[in-house]
Amino acid sequence: METAVFSTYVLPVVIGLIMFNLGLSLSISDFKSIFSSPKSLIIGLFCQMVILPLIAFLLAFVSGLPAEIKVGIVIIAACPGGATSNLITYLLKGDVALSISLTSINSILILFTIPGIIYLATTTFFSTETYIALPFPQTILKILFMIILPTFLGVLTRMRLTNLALKLDKYMKYLTTALLAIVYVFTIFESKSDADISIGTYWLTAPFVVILNVSGMLSGFFIAMLIQLGKKKTITFVVEIGIQNSALAITLASSKVFLGDTLMAIPAVIYGMFTFFSAIIFGYLVNRWVK
Repeated sequence: METAVFSTYVLPVVIGLIMFNLGLSLSISDFKSIFSSPKSLIIGLFCQMVILPLIAFLLAFVSGLPAEIKVGIVIIAACPGGATSNLITYLLKGDVALSISLTSINSILILFTIPGIIYLATTTFFSTETYIALPFPQTILKILFMIILPTFLGVLTRMRLTNLALKLDKYMKYLTTALLAIVYVFTIFESKSDADISIGTYWLTAPFVVILNVSGMLSGFFIAMLIQLGKKKTITFVVEIGIQNSALAITLASSKVFLGDTLMAIPAVIYGMFTFFSAIIFGYLVNRWVK
């Protein structure tokens, strides 16, 4: 089976299962509290859409790397985390409703922010104009069928069949974590295998990708602590700002439909290899030390 099958067909199914599993742990009141007091939601979106891209531009400027790699670093910052960040937030006992709300809203916002950020990056580092157009109807349908609908079904199951929901939740969190890890590995190596690039390029790029990841988690941590959001929301900020959607970044960089440059995908490939673990470790430390 070709690896493209995993990213095209299997990954959406796995994401749907993850969102259903997360819905099993939630109730309608969890979402009501988020939108009735939206301070944490607004600040989280600002961090994802503004602060992290600014950090990425700064790192790209000082990196001394080829222009393609610089643009690749910025592309990561333009792609907020999706189901992966939701799952990690759940495993670390963060605010899952806030995490899913951020994912749902930023999935729509990126239709407008990604084209602008990539245009700015390419004109800054290449002195050329590159336009990216994301398909609006298809993206809305993906949000509906991969995020909102499975989560709603999970919440509904929790409301109507509480005992069944508790039993399913007990086992599904392990199943979905394992499935996501398997599909994610195939997605990353699908892109990596397409490029004949020296290992030295990866080594030179890796420190800046690590700094971007750590900077995102630290900024989420300190901002949440500064405005006193509490432990659960602090964990959510750490994960949501620290974890980016590297699969989307790889697609934007390497797909012929978009930029079609495998060199630009290198930062996202590196990012996807370790951020799942770094976010879990950092989030665990926050969960243990923050009162």
